Amino acid sequence: MTERERILVIRNRYIGDTVLAIPFLRNLRRRFPDAVIDVLVEPGAGQILADCPYKDELVVWQRPQRVNDVVPGSLANVITTARWLRRREYDRAYILKRSLSTGLLAWLAGIPHRVGVAKDGRGLLLTRRVSYHKERHEVESSLDLLRADGIEVDDGHNENWVPDELGAKIDRLLHGVTSPRRRVFVAPRSTDEKRNWPLDRMAETVRWLIEDRGCDVILCGSRADRSTHRRLVAALAPPSSRHLHDFSQECSLREAAALLSRMDLCLGVDSGLPHVAASFGVPVVTLSGAADPRQWHPWKTPSVVVESADGTRMMLGITVGQVQAAVDQLFAQTGIREEARRRGMRSLDLRSSAYPYQVVDSSSYEHPQSHVLPENAPLIPEKERAA
Repeated sequence: MTERERILVIRNRYIGDTVLAIPFLRNLRRRFPDAVIDVLVEPGAGQILADCPYKDELVVWQRPQRVNDVVPGSLANVITTARWLRRREYDRAYILKRSLSTGLLAWLAGIPHRVGVAKDGRGLLLTRRVSYHKERHEVESSLDLLRADGIEVDDGHNENWVPDELGAKIDRLLHGVTSPRRRVFVAPRSTDEKRNWPLDRMAETVRWLIEDRGCDVILCGSRADRSTHRRLVAALAPPSSRHLHDFSQECSLREAAALLSRMDLCLGVDSGLPHVAASFGVPVVTLSGAADPRQWHPWKTPSVVVESADGTRMMLGITVGQVQAAVDQLFAQTGIREEARRRGMRSLDLRSSAYPYQVVDSSSYEHPQSHVLPENAPLIPEKERAA
């Protein structure tokens, strides 16, 4: 009996980054249907891949707290983790997280074939290096690692899954949320303060969704988000406040993902949950500041990225009017979501086309220009692919 090839995918850190690894994992599994494919994740964000059928095991990387003694503590942790990984005898490593620590980890773990992006001189520990293109979407950048190994990839379509028992739990949770009002998930907070929109503007937008557009607004986040959620609830007067529902205490991250699958639209700052919504094909409005939307826009779902027009990429430059126009635009385009929800859809697989996204700034939000996603084509020079 031939021993199964063992492959480690390193995709640690944030929720959005982690869910964007799904197209990579699908293509890797298609190329290696009989291999053991494990994914190295961090304790929180890794839950988002719990139901992904393309992996065998989620290997949790317990990182040290990023405070004092960062370098010594991190180095000791990498060495300890690498020793443990070495015992698992992986044959290949694909490093989706671009950092010195992840390349060092794979090297110290003795994994003979190590593929990753050579960014800022960090490719010395790789056996196959792929050039970094900052304008490239994160999904395409990860697929480029497979292309560098001569592996054909598909169109990179989105998909995600909700097991029936989890879907039933979420449907019970939503039973009291009135229908046929549209359900809009709002993600008002990022852990990066530079990505947060003024809360008074978010509250004004939530009020408009409820009172002017007849929506129910859903909140669901971590313990760190609860203060923000309470302030949003406090900003609304009855009867509007009865249509703002916070399920943060009832849902784990995996359950929050299932909750997102039942939404008609997701509105949020540039954070992980809008990417989870996109993986279910939910239309997304993202308020973008520091991040480059070419790299981080919602992947292959109808979406609008709202940016400031002043060139500073400051969240203060985004107006409530811009966000309202973006929401109305997607509502007009995506009535199909409500029909899908009535059918009890459990998962969505977006194979048919590359959806456009729009970038809206404060000078042109009434008539935004559409920017079609780039074709799924390699950006790797032939000589590099053959290396």
